[in-house]
Amino acid sequence: MKPANTKEDVVPKVSNSSTLEEVEEEQLYAGPLKIEQLLAKGFVKRDLELLKEGGLQTVECVAYAPMRTLCAIKGISEQKAEKLKKACKELCNSGFCNAIDYHDARQNLIKFTTGSKQLDSLLKGGIETGGITELFGEFRTGKSQLCHTLAITCQLPIEQSGGEGKCLWIDTEGTFRPERIVAIAKRYGLHPTDCLNNIAYAKAYNCDHQTELLIDASAMMADARFALLIV
Repeated sequence: MKPANTKEDVVPKVSNSSTLEEVEEEQLYAGPLKIEQLLAKGFVKRDLELLKEGGLQTVECVAYAPMRTLCAIKGISEQKAEKLKKACKELCNSGFCNAIDYHDARQNLIKFTTGSKQLDSLLKGGIETGGITELFGEFRTGKSQLCHTLAITCQLPIEQSGGEGKCLWIDTEGTFRPERIVAIAKRYGLHPTDCLNNIAYAKAYNCDHQTELLIDASAMMADARFALLIV
């Protein structure tokens, strides 16, 4: 996934001599490391293609994947899998860190509003990026409505308590309604067409199809800034 998870991630650090073009060429926010970085570690494009075919789109995905998952990819030997994991762990620094550093990172996590001040207060600021938030309740208690609202608020700028990213929606119950998106976008003074364009939608017809969609989603989130995934 490629949403910026901390407030510091979205603040460009530009020297006086930097041009706008130079800044745009660099990533102004932190996110998953693209798997292409493995090329600098001695791996070839074919290795990257095999990993992507296996649903592993980022350095982190490879670093945290079980060995059996890597070895199950056709064309990846056990020896190659070990080298891949070692290289990826070096790139993403997946070892221990000081608790104070982790505390500082937690303090800078981006949270975007639910659209309700009372609910934001209960959640201590809103929906937290980089984590899982589960909504559950009886039929017709507002779960789908809240998801539609979040699909808009995640697009708002950081300074407006937004996530400043796109939304990816995998519909398992057929509850997505673009008309609601249009209405909520107008409520926040946003252009409905732009908001709809920033939502990637797919309907999952069964568990296997949902798994396939999640693999496709990982590729999309590795290439663009998404702040929210709704399933």
